[in-house]
Amino acid sequence: MPKRAPARRRPRKAKPGTKGLLPEECQITQPEGAAAEVVAIIEKSGGCVVGSYKEPLGGHPVLLSILPIDVVEPTPFQRDLSDTHHKRLADVINKSARFLDPIIAVTAPDGNGFWTPNGRHRLAAMRRLGAKAISALVLIDREIAWQILALNTEKAHNLKERSLEVIRIYRGLLDEDASRPESSFAFYLDEPSLVTLGICYERVPRFGGGVYHSTPSTGKLH
Repeated sequence: MPKRAPARRRPRKAKPGTKGLLPEECQITQPEGAAAEVVAIIEKSGGCVVGSYKEPLGGHPVLLSILPIDVVEPTPFQRDLSDTHHKRLADVINKSARFLDPIIAVTAPDGNGFWTPNGRHRLAAMRRLGAKAISALVLIDREIAWQILALNTEKAHNLKERSLEVIRIYRGLLDEDASRPESSFAFYLDEPSLVTLGICYERVPRFGGGVYHSTPSTGKLH
C-alpha cells in the first residue's frame, strides 16, 4: 500500500472584516518605486496604464493596462495550448464583441515584453480574432507567475499534464535563480513526486505515471 500523503492544512476562517484594505485604502494616486519602473516598461513597449490600485487582500500594487498583443507571451513552463479550447473561446469572445476578462501579466525576465501565467488560451483566442491589443492586470512581482501556476496545477486535466507543468516550473525557478535552496521551492512543488514524473513523461510520453502516484486525499492509486 502506498504511504498516504499528509492532509493539506487550510487557513482558519477569519472573522468578517478583519483582513485586508478598505476600498478607499486601495487607491493609488501615483505609482512609485518598482511599480513606476513597470509603468515605464509598459509605456516603452507601446502599451498604456489606464488605472492602478492596491489589491484589497494583501495591498500589492496592480496596473490595469492595455498591452500590444505581440509583446505578450505565455510563460514557457505552463501546460500546452488546447487547440479546441482556444478556438471555442475565440467564438465566444467574437459573439459578444467584448474582451472582459483581463489576463494576468508580469514583465519577462529580460525586461523585453510580458509573460502571462494564466491567460494562454485567452491570448491565443484574441490573436485568432486578429486583435491588436489585450487588457492585462500587470503585477509588479514576477515571482507571482510561479505561484499562480503552482496554484493552478491542480486544475490540469490529468496526471501527465500536472507533472509536465510542475517540471517546467521547477526548471524555470532554477533558471531564475539557481542559487536558491531547494527547500524554497516548497510552495511551488506541493507534491515533489510530480517533478520526477514530469521527467518520465518528457522522455516517455505514454509513461504510466498513475501506477506510481497516489491521490493525496485518499491514498488510492490513479
